[in-house]
Amino acid sequence: MLPSSRSRSQPRAGMDYLDTRRKRHFAGKIFTVAFLTVVCIFILKHSPGFSGTSVFSQHEQGVTHVLVTGGAGYIGSHASLRLLKDSYRVTIVDNLSRGNIGAIKILQELFPEPGRLQFIFADLGDAKVVDRIFAQNAFDAVMHFAAVAYVGESTLEPLRYYHNITANTLIILEAMAKHGVKTLIYSSTCATYGEPEKMPITEKTPQNPINPYGKAKKMAEDMILDFSKNANMAVMILRYFNVIGSDPEGRLGEAPRPELREHGRISGACFDAARGIISGLKVKGTDYPTQDGTCIRDYIDVTDLVDAHVKALDNARPKNVGIYNVGTGKGRSVREFVEACKKATGVDIKVDYLERRPGDYAEVYSDPSKIYQELNWTAKYTDLEESLKVAWKWQKSHRNGYGTSSAMSS
Repeated sequence: MLPSSRSRSQPRAGMDYLDTRRKRHFAGKIFTVAFLTVVCIFILKHSPGFSGTSVFSQHEQGVTHVLVTGGAGYIGSHASLRLLKDSYRVTIVDNLSRGNIGAIKILQELFPEPGRLQFIFADLGDAKVVDRIFAQNAFDAVMHFAAVAYVGESTLEPLRYYHNITANTLIILEAMAKHGVKTLIYSSTCATYGEPEKMPITEKTPQNPINPYGKAKKMAEDMILDFSKNANMAVMILRYFNVIGSDPEGRLGEAPRPELREHGRISGACFDAARGIISGLKVKGTDYPTQDGTCIRDYIDVTDLVDAHVKALDNARPKNVGIYNVGTGKGRSVREFVEACKKATGVDIKVDYLERRPGDYAEVYSDPSKIYQELNWTAKYTDLEESLKVAWKWQKSHRNGYGTSSAMSS
């Protein structure tokens, strides 16, 4: 017997009810997704980095927006910290090949307010990317730190250094010219002087670099100077001597890649030896014509160095070029440095004395009188042992660089 029409219609009515509920539920989901999409777009459009709408894309009266290339690196991160403390707006561009994302995170935590800091992961060797960064951001000035920076490595990989330092600087200059950015603070080096016949080194000392690092930096300087002659630019070139130390408040430090230890700064090698990461310290060269046979260098604390950058930026003027040595004016031997490091760490570091390293020079220290006279800058952190103590404190509390919390200090 066929079921009655009534018995057939009852379950159908239930199905219609369920279908209606499903349709309403589905419509609700669509509405929710659409609403969230609109909210996300709104947030993105009002977030730093969104093309055309970010505060970083607009000049603002009373606010100086500085592009810091290599701002995730040792010196660049300390400079970014100082700029942010002084209420500059900062955009950091770094490809993290030598820099540390941990340094960026610390800066972001310290300055979370909108419009203060943005980080852009990019390679300065990509001209199209650099052009887009300049097109999407309203920069008032550039502090150009980004560079590979090891003398020994430069003798082994010279082409890498010419590409990374010289060619990349050309790309930056082209972008500045195209987008009307008129102020450049350039991170250079005393390595451009080579091994002068007379000490101390003044800004008039002839530049005769003897290694690819110094040569690449001098080429970059020459390009900047040639370009500035007809570009109404404000240019400051700072030639560093040997940088040591770290942020006195312990927020930032030096954390080079482990594979670069053999090329790194002597302070890093001293700390690695004190921590037992390496068996001892290798001092390369004991037969130089100096008092104790080891090289003599001018060690400048990173806090003083970034102070020089800020004073250079504050004093940069259109059509003017300033070239300055940034050092203490006092030479200290490598042997003296090692003894100061032993005292700072409290560790009797084992020292092996080896043959000279290719490309090194015997004696280099600065005459910083010009930067004092013109920018009212002088080094304040000149106690070698004290600078090393500050850096050692950071090293102890960051045993894996920025990958270790300060809570793990010992």
